[in-house]
Amino acid sequence: MEDYSHHLIMGELVDFLSGKILPDTHDERYRQQIARHLVNILGFDKADIEANREVTINTADRSAEVTVDFLVYRNQRAVMVIKYAPGSLVTRRLSTLALSRLVYDYQIPFVVITNGEDAELLLGKTGKVIGEGISAIPGPDHQLITSLPDTFEKVSAKMVGQAEKIAFACMVDGSCMVENYCDEC
Repeated sequence: MEDYSHHLIMGELVDFLSGKILPDTHDERYRQQIARHLVNILGFDKADIEANREVTINTADRSAEVTVDFLVYRNQRAVMVIKYAPGSLVTRRLSTLALSRLVYDYQIPFVVITNGEDAELLLGKTGKVIGEGISAIPGPDHQLITSLPDTFEKVSAKMVGQAEKIAFACMVDGSCMVENYCDEC
């Protein structure tokens, strides 16, 4: 279980996707809001959304696990990675893009960075911002999703190495000041 020792815990809540009981924090409320948006507004099936996927990042002499808030699937392939964090979106572009290259051996086509109030939609291959706002997140029947090719581009070993360095620097070394206590920040 995650350590929420420096997060304001307001009680417990029921996870929208899994039905599990979770600590009720401000961050978790935003995550629940995002999950409900994906299902109730955009039309994804709960079964097509994986929450809290742990991804191991390795560098030359260290390793760490970071959490992907949501992986969204279509036809058993991850088509979108969604990373929530409070605050600025632009400062999280590079690290979230890097993370999208570490989940599977292929490049996840779309990357969403959100603070729960705003969002940016990026192309996974280039990092180009192609949409802004929560309304820019594509649903399962959106042309961006339905026009995806049958196979996705593999991520090269060189790109994986670069992505691990970026993700480690931004999400582990440059993460929450209360080190070793916060898996959310």
